[in-house]
Amino acid sequence: MKKKNVQQQQREKKEQGTTLGDLLDSKLAEQLKQLKQDKEAEIKKQREEEAAKKQWEAKQKEKNKTFDELLNESKLDWKKFK
Repeated sequence: MKKKNVQQQQREKKEQGTTLGDLLDSKLAEQLKQLKQDKEAEIKKQREEEAAKKQWEAKQKEKNKTFDELLNESKLDWKKFK
């Protein structure tokens, strides 16, 4: 059963033609895969850093609001309390 599956997969590969992976040396293919993983990790790290920076900036902006801005954002009707 396994042998038939292997033979069938080999026939399918031959029918599809040669792929770039078939043409490349296995070492080179591994290096390219590693480069891809490194780049993806770098991009993920940059996105996380940007999100953290935006969150920090939003927190700082909220912290530095003036009393007038806070009063204007309040949902309470301050005229009732005069």
